[in-house]
Amino acid sequence: MINLLRQYAGYNTWANKTLLDKIANLSDEQIHQEIASSFPSLYKTVLHMWQAEHVWWQRLNHEENIVFLSESFRGSFQELTTGFAAQNLQWKEWMDKAGQEQLYESFSFIRNNEPVTMVLHDMILHVFNHATFHRGQLVTLLRQLGETVIPSTDFSTFTRIKNKP
Repeated sequence: MINLLRQYAGYNTWANKTLLDKIANLSDEQIHQEIASSFPSLYKTVLHMWQAEHVWWQRLNHEENIVFLSESFRGSFQELTTGFAAQNLQWKEWMDKAGQEQLYESFSFIRNNEPVTMVLHDMILHVFNHATFHRGQLVTLLRQLGETVIPSTDFSTFTRIKNKP
């Protein structure tokens, strides 16, 4: 389990960076253009992705007053991607140091005023799976903006790149 989650942490960091580098080449108008989706722009989708990882990070660290980035963050896309990349790196570094036994521990938190208990490895899988879901939405938004050359963020692409001699 530990090796798989470490690999997913590396994949999550790489895949996010790959797509964000593509988006960074667009105009601010394109990045903020409203398009029908779960989150109505590239910017708002990436902000949601960062916020989700940040909320889970706060829960992992037993913080009582969860900060929701969407309530206060108003930075540029560059500042958004810098913050999100730093969050991705925190997860990767945490996974690199985590022990196998630690992943089977339960932890509790409050969500929507309800107590919740999860096993740590389930939460971590959720964090990385959540990002994969929204990267798919980013690709769809890019296509709706007329982008035709979009880099692959498939897990198989990551493993081929990572394992190149």
